[in-house]
Amino acid sequence: MEDSGAQKDIDALVVNFFSAFDNRDGATPRLDDLINCFTDKATIVRRSNSRTELYTVREFAIPRIELLTQGALLHFHEREISSTTQIFDGIAIRTSRYSKSGVLDGNDYTGSGTKCFNWSTWAPIGGLHRSLG
Repeated sequence: MEDSGAQKDIDALVVNFFSAFDNRDGATPRLDDLINCFTDKATIVRRSNSRTELYTVREFAIPRIELLTQGALLHFHEREISSTTQIFDGIAIRTSRYSKSGVLDGNDYTGSGTKCFNWSTWAPIGGLHRSLG
């Protein structure tokens, strides 16, 4: 069963997550904007080349924000191109296909992939708890 209020919150959070990596048109990605997409105990799991890597939010965010703010990666943005969200009893899972593009070290840079996000709405402080990975 889908909760339309939670769905709107999730949609907004995903937009915020992807926009945290945008440095087009003079935008400056900020570490705090990305960190605010997560709970304090969030873990990010990255799977590539038959390898799994686990990160804290800061371990994941800092090198990416540096890449986006120190001139190596310009005109960059990621955008969700499709998604599926399932909400069951206060727990939400979203699978997002995304594309990315920019200029890396003077060369066109493009790619795409899949991100899986997990959230819980049962927190005593209310609102969505964020656990992106």
